[in-house]
Amino acid sequence: MKKLFLMSTMCLLGTLGNVLRAQNRTHVLSSDRTSLVVTTNDGGTAYYQYFGPKIKESDIRGFFGVQSNYTGNTLPLFGMYSSGEKALAVETPDGHMSLDLGMQNLERTDDEKGELLILTFKDRVYPVTVKQYFRRYKDTEVFSTWTEITNQAKKGNVKLLTFASACVPLTRGDNYLTQFHGGWGCEGRMSEERIPNGQSVIADKAGLRNAFGANAGFMISVNGKPSENSSEVFGGNLLWSGNYKTKIIADNNSLSVISGINEETSTLTLKAGETFRTPEFAMAFSQEGKGGVSRAFHRWGRKYGLAHGDKPRDILLNSWEGVYFNVNQEVMDQMMADIASLGGELFVMDDGWFGDKYPRDNDHTSLGDWMVCKKKLPLGIEGLTEAARKHGIKFGIWIEPEMVNTKSELYEKHPEWVLSQPNRPLIQGRGGTQAVLDLCNPKVQDYVFSITDNLLTENPDIAYIKWDCNADIMNYGSTYLPANEQSEIYIRYHQGLHKVLDRIRRKYPDVVIQLCASGGGRMGYGLLPWFDEFWTSDNTDAYQRIFIQWGASHFYPAIAQASHVSASPNHQTGREVPIKFRFDVAMSGRLGMEIQPKNMSAEEKEFSGRAIAAYKKIRDVVQLGDQYRLISPYDNGSVAALMYADENKGHAVVFAYRMDYLHNQSVPKVRLDGIDVDKNYRIKDLTPRNADRPCNLDGKVVSGRILKYAGLNVSHALGRPWTSVALELTAE
Repeated sequence: MKKLFLMSTMCLLGTLGNVLRAQNRTHVLSSDRTSLVVTTNDGGTAYYQYFGPKIKESDIRGFFGVQSNYTGNTLPLFGMYSSGEKALAVETPDGHMSLDLGMQNLERTDDEKGELLILTFKDRVYPVTVKQYFRRYKDTEVFSTWTEITNQAKKGNVKLLTFASACVPLTRGDNYLTQFHGGWGCEGRMSEERIPNGQSVIADKAGLRNAFGANAGFMISVNGKPSENSSEVFGGNLLWSGNYKTKIIADNNSLSVISGINEETSTLTLKAGETFRTPEFAMAFSQEGKGGVSRAFHRWGRKYGLAHGDKPRDILLNSWEGVYFNVNQEVMDQMMADIASLGGELFVMDDGWFGDKYPRDNDHTSLGDWMVCKKKLPLGIEGLTEAARKHGIKFGIWIEPEMVNTKSELYEKHPEWVLSQPNRPLIQGRGGTQAVLDLCNPKVQDYVFSITDNLLTENPDIAYIKWDCNADIMNYGSTYLPANEQSEIYIRYHQGLHKVLDRIRRKYPDVVIQLCASGGGRMGYGLLPWFDEFWTSDNTDAYQRIFIQWGASHFYPAIAQASHVSASPNHQTGREVPIKFRFDVAMSGRLGMEIQPKNMSAEEKEFSGRAIAAYKKIRDVVQLGDQYRLISPYDNGSVAALMYADENKGHAVVFAYRMDYLHNQSVPKVRLDGIDVDKNYRIKDLTPRNADRPCNLDGKVVSGRILKYAGLNVSHALGRPWTSVALELTAE
């Protein structure tokens, strides 16, 4: 019975009956709940055998024979068999386009991140070697795979035409694809559709901000529409900061995923002796639905996928929506005093603080000239950090180091440092003057590093940097790269950026750095290892943020999602919602504020102080706990709800939001998945609108079974439009 269950639920299958001979070897990588099985053929190739619920090595022999109809080459090659979709295609030094790899070596080892299986393949004729890696990340349920391709010729180039990181076969059935699309101000919009025969493609070609049109993370159900906590789901995410492409290829009998750097207009040349490493493709399988995949990626993300993932984040005030470019010493001091009085811990001065010859009064000038505007800040950054110390908070600052305005001293001195094309007009972005610095160029890399280095060396009290990116590659050309390497800009730019970030993190390992790109344009694990969090969206409207943060939560933990309370009416949508609703939405991520506090009413300030104090009590649960999505805003109902729980399910937080309102409309009960049915929980209303009048659930003690199977009746708390509730549950 157990074997039949495993066969029906496994996610990845593959072997070829005609190669199951004595030289075949089977290799198992297992976490606490999941196993990845790869079969190798000495001198031949390798096949996926299984990826699904954990199995024993003694179970492996049961595969042979019963699964002989499945094929799943771990690296399908172009040339010898040229039909079908391929993960790797090259042009050899003599112009031939074929690969015929045989496995030469196999290694099992460990590194600081976990267990590794390394397969080494060599072409039987040409000087091309490929190493394929499989990793089990220790203490997580996430696995990954990638390749290293080497030109071993003494002379002559090997051109990489297709160089995917992974080709993963899945079980074909009634599969659904969950993916995340959007644009500026509506990032991470979730869509869910049955996978048809043919190809479905998730791709990006913007160059820099690779998460606006689509996000690299996706999920595929094994059989039927996925649920949050009970269906079988595969999740994948390419860990790359540039252009990518994921193809889901389906027919009546098979389903596979090929994912890697988008090779379109990106032919890569390997000179003699050079090696190219593809980005990792991370993957997880769960029998606990989409929520299980999410929790696996959240735990992995906090441990491996972002900087300082085990350290709770500060509550901050960012100056942008409060004053925009109207930065000056007095206003910054006033905002610091206000956020300190509300219980905040950090103040971040956003855009508008720099420029000498060209003061930064709007978005038309000054990018690249990272010197303090003395007219606005006569006491300099030191005066601001001194003010922060006076108010008992930390200080942070905004920069956009990858960009330059053509109206700047830097551009006047180094016009050759921008990405541009000879004999073509320079297309310019934001403000009509923005261009992208050429990070393919080591001199530009040094300059971009110096921006952060100078700021932090001269002002060691800076605790936080907001690193922005408000443009994509508009002028595809590099004055640094030779003519025969222009096709590599999309890749070489990001390799240069990674080198800069490596240098920054080596020298300044403890500084908190936010990843911003016109909001959530870089919401992804390609850059997050160098960053502590991302700005989830420039859209701070609390209602729309429920959808944005819901989509982001499928792969990215709450600790990485900056979520700020802003003014009402909202600056992006004009929507008016109460301060409590705004706080209850922002408290489900990394809480901050994006507002001018002096414009708030006394009642709003009083509530804000209470809400910030409440968040401090549950910060560890939200930022470091397991998330359970309970009622989806995409279900077109009246309520959305989610919760967080610590590892032992002894401390939890529930957020519920009224999404629309019709008189006498029913409000669904909120059933809590993230609790222990054998425990009793005391409920506390964290953010009552009036301090002396909490909701009717406050103080109640309820068993875990009732909370899970009957649920919470939140109709009293959510009785009006734009109402919300934040409840703390403590086991007794």
